[in-house]
Amino acid sequence: MKSRICEILDIEFPLLAFSHCRDVVVAVSKAGGMGVFGAVNHPPDRLEEELNWIDDHIDGKPYGIDLIVPNKYEGKGKSVSTDDVVKSIPQGHKDFAKSILDSHNIESNDPDEVRKGTVQFGKNLSEEGAESSLEVAMKHPIKLIANALGVPPKIMLDLGKEHNVAVAALVGAKEHALKQVEAGVDILVVAGGEAGGHCGDVSTMVLVPEVYNAIKDVKDIPILAAGGITTGGQMAAAMSMGASGAWCGSVWLTTSEAETNPVVKEKMLAASSRDTVRSRSRTGKHSRQLRSPWTDAWENDGPEPLPMPLQSFVSEPALRKIDKLSLSGHEGAKQLATYWVGQGVGLMNHAISAGTVVQNFKEDFIEAFERLSNYLD
Repeated sequence: MKSRICEILDIEFPLLAFSHCRDVVVAVSKAGGMGVFGAVNHPPDRLEEELNWIDDHIDGKPYGIDLIVPNKYEGKGKSVSTDDVVKSIPQGHKDFAKSILDSHNIESNDPDEVRKGTVQFGKNLSEEGAESSLEVAMKHPIKLIANALGVPPKIMLDLGKEHNVAVAALVGAKEHALKQVEAGVDILVVAGGEAGGHCGDVSTMVLVPEVYNAIKDVKDIPILAAGGITTGGQMAAAMSMGASGAWCGSVWLTTSEAETNPVVKEKMLAASSRDTVRSRSRTGKHSRQLRSPWTDAWENDGPEPLPMPLQSFVSEPALRKIDKLSLSGHEGAKQLATYWVGQGVGLMNHAISAGTVVQNFKEDFIEAFERLSNYLD
């Protein structure tokens, strides 16, 4: 396709797939799009293993990595031990999480030692943690680095230029986009509030043209539209509003390659677009996830979520236990099970391969383009 994204990233079709699953990354890149590996949870040694595997299976096709380096989070710039972080979590938050588990017949006597397993996420949010991940990534033939929740740190922008790797930034508001342009990013991922995971509150239909109009006279930077996009028709609509392609995350969660908990995968396949909630209860920042009694409890009766990353020390140990028990058939855990997903889940009704998703996007894009062309004499 004649898209600036295709030119910059050397890909056939301007569809980027954000995924924590290396198999999805490889499948999408081999199908003509571009897989982007979510690296925020991995320490450097594990990231090295994952990228080595991708290199060995992707047949030289382009791929990228995604990090989360927020401009603001609790403890930013401070040297705080893991023990101190765990001790700083209010007892009331731990008790509330325990009460949800108890009400669903799940034993909840996890000591604080379990919470320390979440520490890698907190470390990787820092510029120092990101630098460690970038040192690993730059040894591999990546074509893109994407950053969420703020302007990329200087080290990311500098290494991108040094290694000829495009730097992308996710934005959920026009003013954030202008800051990213000023900082010198190469690609804007404009994510509407329909998106799964961390997102703002402006819809994709409004945000994409708003950002396009705001930046076009400042600097000509290509836009990837994101947020609720699960079809080629939606992708075509976004490109008609100024985007040069699409960035999708949710649509890969129900693919055959995805490592999504099968219990959650079945929930997603049965869900409607109204079965998600945008909440701070998982990470401390607003993120959209599949609604369940876990999310309802936090939204209706829970204490004010803690700042990022402290809230993760409350939620993630419990959610990992829920995942594990749900796989064994525990009914209470199956009810509570949840994961990040966007409102596009209502269009995700069949479990197919990631490669087939890419092909369906291509075909649906062409059909949408032809429908639009029929309106012209």
